[in-house]
Amino acid sequence: MDVVAALERALGPGAVFAGEEVPERNRTDWSGLEPVRPLALVRPRDAAEVASVLRICHAAGVPVVPQGGLTGLCGGARPTPGSVALSLERLVGVEEIDRAMATMTVRSGTPLETVQRAAEAAGFLVALDLGARGSCAIGGNLATNAGGNRVIRYGMAREMVLGLEVVLADGTIVSNLNKMLKNNAGYDWKQLFLGSEGTLGVITRAVLRLWPLPAWTTAAFCGLPDFAAVVRLLEEARAGLGPLLSAFEVMWPRFYDLVVERASGVRSPLAGRHGYYVLLEVQGSEERFDAPRVEAFLERMLDAGILADAAVAQSRADVRAFWAIRDAVAEWGRIIGPHFGYDLGLPIDRTEAFAREAESALRARFAGTVAVFFGHLGDSNLHVVVHVPGVPRQPYEEVTEILYGLVRAHGGTISAEHGIGTLKRPWLGHARSAEEIVLMRTLKRALDPKNILNPGKVVAEG
Repeated sequence: MDVVAALERALGPGAVFAGEEVPERNRTDWSGLEPVRPLALVRPRDAAEVASVLRICHAAGVPVVPQGGLTGLCGGARPTPGSVALSLERLVGVEEIDRAMATMTVRSGTPLETVQRAAEAAGFLVALDLGARGSCAIGGNLATNAGGNRVIRYGMAREMVLGLEVVLADGTIVSNLNKMLKNNAGYDWKQLFLGSEGTLGVITRAVLRLWPLPAWTTAAFCGLPDFAAVVRLLEEARAGLGPLLSAFEVMWPRFYDLVVERASGVRSPLAGRHGYYVLLEVQGSEERFDAPRVEAFLERMLDAGILADAAVAQSRADVRAFWAIRDAVAEWGRIIGPHFGYDLGLPIDRTEAFAREAESALRARFAGTVAVFFGHLGDSNLHVVVHVPGVPRQPYEEVTEILYGLVRAHGGTISAEHGIGTLKRPWLGHARSAEEIVLMRTLKRALDPKNILNPGKVVAEG
């Protein structure tokens, strides 16, 4: 079968690109892996056309690599040789906002920021938020079970999904655009596809749960003496602020110092130096009641010695300025040079020991290593950025072996919110048992017996 010709007949003009016609951007993602030119790039317009693509490729045994906004960091959307890249960039649009049910039905190629703005215009909040909001697609967010800044309050992406439409490997469309919070009629099959990175099916539409738009947001940038105080602050914030607490971001001193000294447009909100820094965000429904509660909480933390200092936002501009410090991660290439970024999960009581041991091990192996630690500690997510100076090529394999070995020793996970893709697949056994991996392979074979959907990603056939 001439697969490209069959795809052209099925999708019509302007929807199939082959050979050198495939745009450069569709040959890799943000993982930094070398680009691969696929056999063809297809841009279907709806679920029926996605189904046509998969039926043709399934019959011919040709691999299909789904692509959203191409902002993934693990190689999950990077084509494999001889594959068809299936871009969802034309499956865009918010189909419905149901005010009574507090839901939104959206097509999977829609950028996250577009989804957020549509919800806000209707007086609702889409809780998912991350730095790539302007580029990433909601389908990719769901396929990777994205986390982001506010997991401590709203949960991961999978907690925000009520219904899905998915196209299976053989072209079968399975749809249940459920809007009900309570629906226990049989298996909750949508969970198979949330976080599967396009290896089990292609998400084409989703029903998202919406929340009331917060009427008031504030933040405090805090300096703390040590990690024990950070943990105490987290415990007290959960108890004292309850559902008002929307973010709890922790920065180690090296992170803070590098950002304040070198990042563009960033200023220090605190005087002096501290052992740790925390950005604490609060979202409320009525400022006149919630603001005094936050102020009283911070005063208690200062009186108890948990906080050494704190700057409280006096305006939305202040909130944005505080977040600019945490979001300066986008500038690491300029701040420290060539580097690797790691997305780890660790039990909170093991995080400090892990960071200390990781920095010591890296410096023992590579003199002068710059290791930067920060993360969404409230949901056990730790990010690590590593730069080894004075080498012609950053030693990814050796650095990864050190870090992932320590992750396993401390009972953590190699992926908290970025997925597995290609880069992390060899290390999956550091975070999942042999029995779990066998179960994953069983699911993969059941739903994709020809192994055409994103082959080689997440879990390899064994």
